Amino acid sequence: MSLPADLGPTLVGVLVLAVITTAVLAAFRIPGLWAPVVAILRGAVQLAVISVILTGVITSPMWIAVALVVMFTIATSVATGRVGWSGRAALMMGSSIAAGVLVATTAVFATGALELTTRYALAIGAIVIGNAMSIATLTGRMFTTAIADHWDEVEGWLALGARPRTSTLQLARRAVRDALVPAIDQTKTTGLVVLPGAFVGAIFGGISPIEAGRFQIVVLAAIMAAGAITSVLVATWMGPVRTKPAQPA
Repeated sequence: MSLPADLGPTLVGVLVLAVITTAVLAAFRIPGLWAPVVAILRGAVQLAVISVILTGVITSPMWIAVALVVMFTIATSVATGRVGWSGRAALMMGSSIAAGVLVATTAVFATGALELTTRYALAIGAIVIGNAMSIATLTGRMFTTAIADHWDEVEGWLALGARPRTSTLQLARRAVRDALVPAIDQTKTTGLVVLPGAFVGAIFGGISPIEAGRFQIVVLAAIMAAGAITSVLVATWMGPVRTKPAQPA
């Protein structure tokens, strides 16, 4: 397999962008300023590996299924790590993300919005898993922060005899709403402010703009459905709080 001719300029461009990111964070003395660079390096390596792998397996349903399971496992691991590792946290994140992804993708293919092919299954599965992971992470961290910041309120409800879940219900609802804000904003500004990667990639792949737009709106709707289910389930899992949680790192 030959390397693309523009690999050199690509590497230089990514390096410059990574330097800019680090310099800005260093100037403002942000903790963990190397995290974005490490993320870029990991992303580059992972994309290189997956590109090579998918070249040979994109038409195989079995290997596409394996790839999606691996993506889901990693997404669950990342989301769990963001809220604090434990068996319960892993089960919470895994079940919540799985429920959101399965319901959303089933709706997509069952309604015929997209044809059930290996390419579409991989494309929409990967996108929805990734977004569900981000929304699960945001929900967990926002809920924990809200509980810590409003602990006097929660403790007051508990002192009055409210059940733990009832005492945190409004904070859980707020965490779900706030976790969905990025997805909502991306969806409502698509075509005006944002040209999503799936849309641009489809056009670059030779699909007409109308067909690419159809694919993209299905993807965005699937993200919203999966995100809503995932976020509500995470908030439900985390709802019963009896002691003040530590702030997420």
